[in-house]
Amino acid sequence: MRVVTEFVPGVRSVSIGLWIKAGTRDETRSQAGVTHFLEHLIFKGTNSRSARQIAETFDSVGGELNAFSAKEYTCVYGRVIDKHLDVAVDVLSDLVIHPIFRPDDIDSERTVVLEEINMHEDAPSELVHDIFDSTLFHGHPLGPRILGTAKVIGNLDRKEVITYWMNGYATPNIVVAAAGNVEHNKLVGQIEAAFSDRTGGQARRRRARSLKAHAQSVVRPKETQQAHICYGMEGANVLDEDRYVLSIIDVVLGGGMSSRLFQKIREKRGLVYSVYSYRGQYADTGSLAVYAGTAPDKAEQVLGLIRHEFEALALRGVTNPELARAKEQLKGNLVLGLEDVTTRMNRLGRNSIYGAEILSADELIERVEAVTKADVSRVAADLFARPRTLAVIGPFEPDEFDRFV
Repeated sequence: MRVVTEFVPGVRSVSIGLWIKAGTRDETRSQAGVTHFLEHLIFKGTNSRSARQIAETFDSVGGELNAFSAKEYTCVYGRVIDKHLDVAVDVLSDLVIHPIFRPDDIDSERTVVLEEINMHEDAPSELVHDIFDSTLFHGHPLGPRILGTAKVIGNLDRKEVITYWMNGYATPNIVVAAAGNVEHNKLVGQIEAAFSDRTGGQARRRRARSLKAHAQSVVRPKETQQAHICYGMEGANVLDEDRYVLSIIDVVLGGGMSSRLFQKIREKRGLVYSVYSYRGQYADTGSLAVYAGTAPDKAEQVLGLIRHEFEALALRGVTNPELARAKEQLKGNLVLGLEDVTTRMNRLGRNSIYGAEILSADELIERVEAVTKADVSRVAADLFARPRTLAVIGPFEPDEFDRFV
């Protein structure tokens, strides 16, 4: 196991997370959704604590306890006052090492997760991102959605859950990250003691998979009041040298109220309430996408405006004021985020899971400042020439938007 810490002077709290190299991309087709399901199940009880006792232990010290699962990892984390770090270590390690997986708990949580899937299906502004990912990453391990399918979750048995837990939650697949008023050597000793009865296991080795993206448009016909659009292409992986350049492009395109898309589609024309761009970054590939929600009869106009900005960035790059503003926005977001110990912990854990270098705030600012207009033009010309993927939910015909890809 690897333990990574950052001492933050002037705070009295510690945020600690157990980052586990177990994500959606590690599932077989018959396991679709088991990563997320397992993340739920570990809170149902351990050999020594009931679900109620787990909650009461953190509440009794005024702490926060939670977890999330992603395409390439799972994180179980907590935040406590510094003097209660031993409590956090004890509970978090107990959840990861000693979940009991009672059949009744599996059945009850199965119902909860099935309702979560139903709720997601009824939220087109969220579902469209899953449709975009499954289309862009079709045939790639990143394609399946994190929640899985109702069919698989409905039939998932205890034996399969335990097998996945034993392989995925093996100690070589775990990184412990902590930030705040934390002493590194002391935490290492606490982790060694907590995991003394769970050592060994195989480190997960993933085979790098290139993405063979091609132009594709998918429409999910649905009688909605809004058309929900997700439009983009393959981006950069998490270790790509141009990831800081892509951050600048993302900010200029749709990363705030001063971005091109917000100003031209919402402010100037009033066609949308929400429009933004975002990046997905993974071990061997990534994505850049734009989301917009608009009236169905305005969908073509909005798509045309988004496509125009893709092409404008590819042809002309960014202006000097745009570049300067994007750099300041990124630096501001970074510095403000680092005032929160959980944000710092997340940065440590995620970088460590991917084997990325862990840079100081000053080093990150230097990387952002080093981006030039020529860098942006070079990356944008390549990025926006890539095959495009379009996902739309709304009252449309299946081939209605094919011309946009």
